[in-house]
Amino acid sequence: MPITSVNSDANALTLTIVGDYTVPVQRLWDAFADPRQLERFWGPETWPATFTRHDMEVGGYSQYHMTGPDGSTSHGSWRFLAIEPGRRFEVEDGFTDENGMPNDGLPHMRMIFTFEPTAQGSRFTGVTHFPGVAEMQQLLDMGMLEGMQSAMGQLDAVLAGPAPVS
Repeated sequence: MPITSVNSDANALTLTIVGDYTVPVQRLWDAFADPRQLERFWGPETWPATFTRHDMEVGGYSQYHMTGPDGSTSHGSWRFLAIEPGRRFEVEDGFTDENGMPNDGLPHMRMIFTFEPTAQGSRFTGVTHFPGVAEMQQLLDMGMLEGMQSAMGQLDAVLAGPAPVS
């Protein structure tokens, strides 16, 4: 499993996941930039994701839903706040209804994903920033930590496949 560390810090209101991969940074970046690759790992194994929109540009949106084993769905979106191609991107992540409208009954988070070269390939660091302790606890109680670990655990298989042809 590529995940090398997971840290939940209630004082900093963050959840940090680090993974090391034996592929170049560009290959790792491409897995997040291409919605067909992204949906192969963004979501726990039992709740696979489907991206219906992925406008990866500052101000752009991604919309997705995850489908559970019983057929139920959970909808979400990303609003891209910053992008440094091949290096990092930042999104506001939140829950939505089936029409893509924000679900204000559930917390929104800020997520920063960074990609950097290592001697063995590349490193992914994902830091989720929560708006408050109550919101962080609510999402952790909903299984966010386990869900992120399951999702990121699937990235190896995506990276083992051929890079997409542009």
